[in-house]
Amino acid sequence: MTAKAKPAPGPITPEDALDPSRALVPSVQRVNEMRVQKGFWPKMRRTATRIPFAKQVVSVYYSARDPETPMAAKGIMLGALAYFVLPIDAIPDIFAGIGFTDDAAVITALIATLGANIKHRHKDQAEAALERLRQD
Repeated sequence: MTAKAKPAPGPITPEDALDPSRALVPSVQRVNEMRVQKGFWPKMRRTATRIPFAKQVVSVYYSARDPETPMAAKGIMLGALAYFVLPIDAIPDIFAGIGFTDDAAVITALIATLGANIKHRHKDQAEAALERLRQD
């Protein structure tokens, strides 16, 4: 836990789960991990062909699941992936053309700061997973 991370006093709200200053709080990490486990692949199946940053999102997913990725990086990645998965966000995904702009910005910022944790193997896994989705 970092100096900025504060323990959650009660139930975790979506705002708590997405608050970058709380991304490393263990209870918030668990909530984000559960949200990502439950919602990531269903959302990717629905959206992979419509979003140009699908490979980057799936690469982040594989990096977050990798035991070699540092815990602090995983916490931030899970927060970003939870934001992607949640149906309620700054710009609703149902708006054609702009609905995923906020998601793209979050993933882009994450890659800019934590990109060194996303290895070639994660990108290869992402490419293979997206190919499987295209074939379904």
